[in-house]
Amino acid sequence: MARGKVQMKRIENSVHRQVTFCKRRSGLLKKAKELSVLCDAEIGVFIFSAHGKLYELATKGTMQGLIERYMKSSRGTQPEPAAIETQPDMDVKEEINMLKQEIEILQKGLRYMFGGRAAEMTLDELIELEKHLEIWIYQIRSTKMDIMFKEIQQLRNKVEENIVITNSAPITTNIPYPLTIQNEIFQY
Repeated sequence: MARGKVQMKRIENSVHRQVTFCKRRSGLLKKAKELSVLCDAEIGVFIFSAHGKLYELATKGTMQGLIERYMKSSRGTQPEPAAIETQPDMDVKEEINMLKQEIEILQKGLRYMFGGRAAEMTLDELIELEKHLEIWIYQIRSTKMDIMFKEIQQLRNKVEENIVITNSAPITTNIPYPLTIQNEIFQY
């Protein structure tokens, strides 16, 4: 049975969005590795999550080496070193502030969970904490399911091995009497 076409729009549920991000990110990185191996290509991939976390892949060498090679091959697009120094680092500062706020919310959340101080957190902070907890719960459940699946697979393998062993060897007992009941007893 074929899957339906996926509609390209933002996923509204934050947990589903995070799950889709993780799955598609790993799929994208896997395809990049496969392309590199199959075609002997040098591939570099940057991925920034919605929370600003960086994921990167450099198939041969380092990402810095790939960036330098890209800059050499794109000639003339590299800004002058003086221009780089004078540009404001607003993106970096914004990211630092965002991470500081996230850390503060998580610390308040930990104090709330272990100390029960709900009055110290605002509604927005509680909503943000809830989102993080949902993501963590999903990750924990996913890891738990992976472990359980591996254990089930190991048990299946052992059962299959036991079935093969018991089917190949005849069953013998030390009982001198046959293990069948006479049909005459049950006749009416």
